[in-house]
Amino acid sequence: MTLPALPLRWDRLTASEIGAALAAGVDTAVLPVGAIEQHGPHLATGTDAISAEAIALATAARLPVLVLPTIPYGCSLGHTDKWPGTLSLHPITLTQVVVEIARWAVSSGLTKIMFLSGHATNGPSLGSAILHLRHELPEARFRTLDIWGISPRALALYTRDAADFHANRGETSLLLHLAPEMVRMDQAFDVPDVTPGTEWQYPMPRTTPTGVVGNPTEATAADGAMMVDILVEDFAALLTRAVAEPWPVIPAGPQDA
Repeated sequence: MTLPALPLRWDRLTASEIGAALAAGVDTAVLPVGAIEQHGPHLATGTDAISAEAIALATAARLPVLVLPTIPYGCSLGHTDKWPGTLSLHPITLTQVVVEIARWAVSSGLTKIMFLSGHATNGPSLGSAILHLRHELPEARFRTLDIWGISPRALALYTRDAADFHANRGETSLLLHLAPEMVRMDQAFDVPDVTPGTEWQYPMPRTTPTGVVGNPTEATAADGAMMVDILVEDFAALLTRAVAEPWPVIPAGPQDA
């Protein structure tokens, strides 16, 4: 069977097509994980899911990896209920969802799954999922990666206006390029990051009056297009290395001497 055109979207392929891709050696998948949460008065609540999915699909258009259906919900407890719009999973719930999806994906034949997160506080849940999966499925490999952690260039773009950013220039520029209907630039207002130098981690209502941290008024669609180009280029390079990476060679121990 001839493989379908890239990107290989799991939910748009038949069982036979997925089987053919696996038989052809496509053993790696990306699972985008987002969040549904307030992004201030100017960005839609699905920002994190849209961003992670878009970068995953654009990258998968360049190389043969499967893209699993995006998990739209994440762990957003830190946003509290001060602003309407947030729909958060409990950290344990998100962990369990990811573990169960990965189990089924591995049972189909995948051996490598990259969790690409568009939301910072998904991190503990995704890390916990990997701990479970490495124990349960030791012949498969897993990694979690924030979208801004793809490369140093990516991090620099996201943090231009705020270290603890949220709905800032970078996120707003991405959406102006990817989904401009989700942006209300007439409602964008800048809020400085007050966290540098602090020793504790704080819930959003303790750091911003609007749910925004950064300078969304500086965002443009052209800036977002530039970001997408860099994110996709660097993620494609990372995935290319990951797909080809062999298992580490274990050095000889004293008993082997």
